[in-house]
Amino acid sequence: MGLGGLLGAAAQAHEDWPLRSEGRFRYFGLHVYDARLLAPQPLNAERWAEQAFALELVYARELKGQRIAERSLDEMRRQGELAPEQAERWLAALKTAFPDVREGDRLRGVHEPQQGARFWHNGQPRPGQLDREAAARFFGIWLHPATSEPGLRKRLLGL
Repeated sequence: MGLGGLLGAAAQAHEDWPLRSEGRFRYFGLHVYDARLLAPQPLNAERWAEQAFALELVYARELKGQRIAERSLDEMRRQGELAPEQAERWLAALKTAFPDVREGDRLRGVHEPQQGARFWHNGQPRPGQLDREAAARFFGIWLHPATSEPGLRKRLLGL
């Protein structure tokens, strides 16, 4: 098997990871998505950024990919300041990774602690990757103590 095949096989390993937890996100009472955390082992609440896992969002409504990317960057800023040029790079990667979604669509982000993050839409790989720091900030939207949704964080981390 060539290098491309090995990388492809490694990148798809997340498909076999067991479901560890899930929770529903509502915005002003409206069901927006269900979040599902998959991982080869349970996540450590304090060391999640050092572990491999996948976070899948199953959307309950139609949303524009650009808006998902912009909102993601807003939430990433909750964890600390971002230099403008860094924010621009990350936003460009998020806009590339996130398509428009409809009810029932699945967006999955796979956290690879030594590499960063890759994304899938309805099981198909997406362009646009995040480096390690951006990936930690992105998944911190749900898993960092500064999340805007502490109840969902507790459900996902099993706290």
